[in-house]
Amino acid sequence: MLPPSPGAVLLAALLAGAAQAAEPPPVSRCAAAARFDLAAGAPEGAPEVCASADETTTFVFDSRVAVGAVEFQPGERLAHWALGQDGLSLYATPKADYLPGERVKVTVRFADGAAPASASFWLVGHASRGTRRVEVFRQPRPPEVLKKERDEAQAEARQCQEDKARLLAEREEPGGLMGAVWLEGAGVVASSSLRFLTKPPANALGVKGAWSYSYTPTGETHPASMTVRLLLLNPGAEPWTLAGAALVDATGRQVELARWPLAPIPANGTGAVVVGIEGERAQLGCPCTLKLWEAQGPRTVTLGNVEFPVSQQAGP
Repeated sequence: MLPPSPGAVLLAALLAGAAQAAEPPPVSRCAAAARFDLAAGAPEGAPEVCASADETTTFVFDSRVAVGAVEFQPGERLAHWALGQDGLSLYATPKADYLPGERVKVTVRFADGAAPASASFWLVGHASRGTRRVEVFRQPRPPEVLKKERDEAQAEARQCQEDKARLLAEREEPGGLMGAVWLEGAGVVASSSLRFLTKPPANALGVKGAWSYSYTPTGETHPASMTVRLLLLNPGAEPWTLAGAALVDATGRQVELARWPLAPIPANGTGAVVVGIEGERAQLGCPCTLKLWEAQGPRTVTLGNVEFPVSQQAGP
């Protein structure tokens, strides 16, 4: 197996910029962590919540739910559901064969007779991500809480715009192959071949090659970014398009990854994908499990024992 090229190393260092510049394919609008206010700014129709056979979704209400007033349509697609003893919590677990994009509508009616008398949600199947907790408020929260949430959202949006502008500017600066060679020679970019991956038989794609990279700025003790490059074989009769990726570390913490490129892997052909993370999210305890899923389809890839190399220059 050939070692990763310097160009691939440069790609690892600039992954976030390339991912931000490309328009990602459409994914489900369901939320991984949800909070809904039925009295102030409630969305039209039933909100969508991510659901996965690997996760139990807990609905927590600030009002008591009437006994016998919980409906699931179609209910047979759930492996288990139960109303909490205090009437304020509802637990729902989809069946093991719950497919991405599959939908089950859950409706609850409240016991006090006040408006709104009921609330409905869609449990939308997701290949990897399931919502663990959904908080539902019927009464307006205090104005200071709403103001704090608004200010935090605006600050986050400003930060995202600043980060995007910085990354786009970095892409326009000179570097190229010489920059990649310098980064690897300086020890701030480390790379390794992933030779001991675990690959479940149910994987939709084969792995012909796998490499991991880490980028640690000089003088730092933790990586600023981590990347995985995969050469995948698609044995199916239809192209496979990467729609999302996530890493699960040894403690069970899961983070979504940026991805590049977005070109489909042709039927009965091979193609490369690159996924990664940066910033504090890159500080994971590995070996990790890497999950990949396609756009609007059930074909997934799970790879275990993913590890990242340590930079030669890590540390003061």
